[in-house]
Amino acid sequence: MNVSGRQIAAARVMAGLDQKTLAAAANVSVATLRRMEASDGNAAGLANNVAAVIRAIEEAGVELIPENGGGAGVRLRKGHDGPG
Repeated sequence: MNVSGRQIAAARVMAGLDQKTLAAAANVSVATLRRMEASDGNAAGLANNVAAVIRAIEEAGVELIPENGGGAGVRLRKGHDGPG
């Protein structure tokens, strides 16, 4: 799945996570996560690191929505209360 840096940043905020917490959950450095979030277009980084961040975001209860004609986005998974 292609995911943008903006999607990662938005998903992190929606999950109520700071960069340090998400980076630790994904087992990547904070600098790596910062580079991903700052990317124009697709998140920059090694594919395994991007995949680890995506997994951590999904485990935090946020879905990454692919481009489907209406634009890519993020949303809380049904049944998730929000940040925290």
